[in-house]
Amino acid sequence: QVQLVESGGGLVQPGGSLRLSCAASGSISRIAAMGWYRQAPGKQRELVARITSVGSTNYADSVKGRFTISRDNAKSTVYLQMNSLKPEDTAVYYCNGEIKASGYVNYATYWGQGTQVTVSS
Repeated sequence: QVQLVESGGGLVQPGGSLRLSCAASGSISRIAAMGWYRQAPGKQRELVARITSVGSTNYADSVKGRFTISRDNAKSTVYLQMNSLKPEDTAVYYCNGEIKASGYVNYATYWGQGTQVTVSS
């Protein structure tokens, strides 16, 4: 069984910073791309940032220059450093991973349970 567990969300004032973490655990053979998505109330889930197994990244235009995604392959963990936070960044943030579980041929998409980020004064 493969699990993704996020941590690091919370309440922060506009202009502040937060760092989200997402650790993959279980019977994992390989991890390909990992990413962060977010869903605000009444809106569709959207991609925030994505990173491949070799470190190539892409970001939503709304977070470029403010957010940085990184990963530690030895720890099967992906991070999202969020700086200069704005009220419009308020959402539930979800971790996502393309993971090949042990004993399986194909990769499958796994999701974390989500962590709330609230930006408010």
